[in-house]
Amino acid sequence: MPGVIENQGYTLTEEQKAHFLEHGYVKIPQCFTREKAAEFTSKMWTRLGMDPNDKSTWTVEKINMAWHYHTPVQEIAPKAWSAMGQLLGGEDKISDDGWSDGFIVNFGKPEYKPDDELDLRSLDGWHNDGDFFVHFLDSPEQALLVIPLWSDIETKGGGTAVCGEGIKYIAKHLYEHPEGTTPWMRSLDDPTHSTYEGRDFWLELAWNRSKISDESFHEATGEVGDVYLLHPLMLHSASRNLLRKLRVITNPPVSLKEPFCFDRADPKDYSLVEQKTLNDLGMPNGLPGWKITNPRREWISNRIKRQQEERRKELERLNGEQ
Repeated sequence: MPGVIENQGYTLTEEQKAHFLEHGYVKIPQCFTREKAAEFTSKMWTRLGMDPNDKSTWTVEKINMAWHYHTPVQEIAPKAWSAMGQLLGGEDKISDDGWSDGFIVNFGKPEYKPDDELDLRSLDGWHNDGDFFVHFLDSPEQALLVIPLWSDIETKGGGTAVCGEGIKYIAKHLYEHPEGTTPWMRSLDDPTHSTYEGRDFWLELAWNRSKISDESFHEATGEVGDVYLLHPLMLHSASRNLLRKLRVITNPPVSLKEPFCFDRADPKDYSLVEQKTLNDLGMPNGLPGWKITNPRREWISNRIKRQQEERRKELERLNGEQ
């Protein structure tokens, strides 16, 4: 397929595997070409109702766009697909919903300056993803957090900020709450906190600044075609685009056909994602007898409802262009 960088038997190196087990993410370079990125984003500006050459039309700092279609990962980025399989114990275990055109665009603000200090620790958007299902430690709905780069991203250019040490705090909470958790509740059996916003809830669990080392914070920078694969419990935040150079990513979840398994007869059979979870829980050999105690179910967030309305507006702009 034109614009696609072929798999060519891509294999994660031992260094990449070790990096994932230590930091909770790995960067896969050059998974698709600039040509493919330009094709994939070709209608973005019409949908936004903005002018790429006139920053006065960039009227918001950042926006999570609605999606209109999905493309199979194997077709658009087979190299990334191969790496996903290696992190999750095999490509056959993945339920491929594809990558969508639900772009996340970070424009920055007019008052931002390149010389401004960027302190990742002080960002106020730290959260854990997955506002469309009830969370359990072994949830299959979001088995990886994926960040394809549809634009070049430099330091201070709005690259997603990640905090690998946050994984162990989220994992600990989910381990201790087998009844399930949503971003709006401490647990499904504790409805008194049902008004919690997801961000505040996860930060209450994980955000003790004195516990987090400076080395745990990273920016997802790189070139068009690079793809970040992150542990599903990765704590992350939108960053500040101090350069005001357009930053475009997507954030497609990767689902498993079956839940993660944390009680295998042979510890060597754990996937890299499972092993990272177990390592951060301090139980690298497994969780004998652990199981969820409530049914799995979907969750419809306010974000999803808002994007449904945004999709309607984008369709009006696209139809007006014809």
